[in-house]
Amino acid sequence: MIDTERMSQLFTMLAETDSVSREEGVLAGKLAEILKGKGAEVFFDNAGEKVGSDTGNLVAKFKGSVEAEPLFLSGHMDTVEPGRGIKVLFEDGVFRSDGTTILGSDDKSALAIILEVMDVILEKRLPHPPIEIVFTICEEIGLMGAKNLDLSLMESKMGYILDSTDTDGIVTRAPASTRFSINVFGKAAHAGAEPELGINAISVAAKAIDSLALGRVDSETTCNIGKIQGGKATNIIPEFVTVAGEARSHDQEKLKKITDTMINAFHHAADSFRKDGEELPRIEVVLDQDYPATKIPEDHRVVLLARKAAANLGKHMETKTIGGGADANVLFGKGIVAGVLGTGMTDVHTVNENVKLSDMLSTAEILLEIIAIHARGEI
Repeated sequence: MIDTERMSQLFTMLAETDSVSREEGVLAGKLAEILKGKGAEVFFDNAGEKVGSDTGNLVAKFKGSVEAEPLFLSGHMDTVEPGRGIKVLFEDGVFRSDGTTILGSDDKSALAIILEVMDVILEKRLPHPPIEIVFTICEEIGLMGAKNLDLSLMESKMGYILDSTDTDGIVTRAPASTRFSINVFGKAAHAGAEPELGINAISVAAKAIDSLALGRVDSETTCNIGKIQGGKATNIIPEFVTVAGEARSHDQEKLKKITDTMINAFHHAADSFRKDGEELPRIEVVLDQDYPATKIPEDHRVVLLARKAAANLGKHMETKTIGGGADANVLFGKGIVAGVLGTGMTDVHTVNENVKLSDMLSTAEILLEIIAIHARGEI
């Protein structure tokens, strides 16, 4: 029932519409008109005002044809750079860019799949529950659209986000994340004339970082120092440096432990440089509980629906554990369960990004079957 030619044309149009983070307005306008044309009631929240985008999150509502719990389908509208002036090439069943930009299948393959599924449901007058479509902004720069989503626009408490690679998997476990920024205050001095009078903030930060075992801590936990900025000139003892990092874990206690370990390393390093009676070097920490973990039980309806849909199509759906975060993490923390499905997109965030039309078709068929099973009340 899926019209691959129509889906292909729609994906190409969406991918060639620029929508880098905070500049999703043009794409959002096109999507709103498409959804209104299908009979949806369309809303925008004020998330854009909060995060500096030219549009808010888009929420579209379709009335159900049967009495059933509402279901939501979601993807994000923004892309990473280089994402301007994308030219989509299609050859041998694979979508690619011309090699100078990303393709934008992350996450426009999701948008095209969701819209095609709705086309089929409405054209064929297939039984369906109330369906809410949620297209978010600024996912690529910290899940900011989801964090500021106006939940009063949604009635559904479960659904699916299309924002992964594997078409035969549903993400049920993803880690919580804590981000931090550590400011190290030292003391400036002339590096040649009187270096003894200075306190090198970079040296303090370096000692702290050197004491840490970065990378994979265990099977559930990772940590990283990803950014360091400081210093003014080679002939000045640097008085200030900022270090940014993160920790992730599927276990909240482990997350707290590794975060505390990383922060304490900077305090200990500062202590080792500080002379009696002096206040410098000094450490200032800014913590951000970035997003909570996702832990969907194996017997949750979101999982059972996906598995039954795959089985009905002669496929197998595996539950997946990943190391990254998604809009699903944010929603899970707000009491909304979202299984993350894949669209087949690969090499995302690079100019080699690509997606097979056959994979998009596979995901569209599973999504259509999920909705049909849900409408029949089989699970």
